[in-house]
Amino acid sequence: MKKALARTAAGLLSVTGGLWLAGCGGKQDVAGTDTGGAVTCEVGADTRVGIATGNATGVYFALGNAYAEQINAGGGRVRATAAETGASVQNIQQLVAGEFDVAFSLADTAADAVNGTHSFTAGQPVRALARIHTNYTQVIVRKAAGITDLAGMRGKRVSTGSPKSGTEVIAHRVLTAAGLDPDRDVQAQRLDLTKTVDGMKDGSIDALFFSGGLPTPGIADLLTTAGDQVRFLDITPVLPALEEINPGYERGTIPATAYRTPADVATVVVPNLLLVRDNLDADVACVLTRTLFEKQPQLARANAAAKEITLGKARQTAPVALHRGAAKALDDLGAP
Repeated sequence: MKKALARTAAGLLSVTGGLWLAGCGGKQDVAGTDTGGAVTCEVGADTRVGIATGNATGVYFALGNAYAEQINAGGGRVRATAAETGASVQNIQQLVAGEFDVAFSLADTAADAVNGTHSFTAGQPVRALARIHTNYTQVIVRKAAGITDLAGMRGKRVSTGSPKSGTEVIAHRVLTAAGLDPDRDVQAQRLDLTKTVDGMKDGSIDALFFSGGLPTPGIADLLTTAGDQVRFLDITPVLPALEEINPGYERGTIPATAYRTPADVATVVVPNLLLVRDNLDADVACVLTRTLFEKQPQLARANAAAKEITLGKARQTAPVALHRGAAKALDDLGAP
């Protein structure tokens, strides 16, 4: 039986805690089903939870591993393991299938899930623990490719992100909004961020899309090692078309300080949510939510994106409803 392994940017890190994938016999000490009783935020039995994150050089992965560490350091009965995944769409599918108990997701993908639209043929039984950090749509082109706007990606080799990721969802929508068919007008490369960065460096990829927090380690690596060969692309001209698809898309700015670029970069942003199944044991959901906010300073030390995890925005998860265990934790913590 193979244990789930999570990779760090520096190499392979064996993650303890005992997350067994469903194909190998399922997990042990799984989180129970909500019985509908009073929420006490006390978990009386040993419980293991698996956290679905994202690409190894992305913010989901960094925060997910830090979050698991803080859950495990809490001294309670809940133990957590974080695993690398393809991100949002895949995370929700595996969450609903019971392969994970907690999932990072872009809010637009989560909205598709509960509404049964786009990547989902029916509404998915998920709830939110909280709104967390913001994802920035980071579009970078190789200068030698001669791409000056989105239309210039026609015929180019473009990484649209891992299959079934939130990045792929946004990349397809941005390209479509620019009048391009993602399946025909570009040479789409469905690659994770590590392979994408390698391709940008060796010239086998002309442009990349990545939706992630700031700073995204893989993007930082690209700009540090090949900054004179690449540049960001402003995609905000297509924002009105994106807002018609999902009102959660907003205009944002990648500050120059994020990657030490010459100037700020205008882009499109979307919030992130931390998701669970709707029937997750309410006390487990309460503990997970409480830990997220009580240990926020430690998470921010793992990645600066966690500075955006605040009680003031925690309940802003619509159209995904809060899990009742999360609502109890936020009440106790004084979230508005």
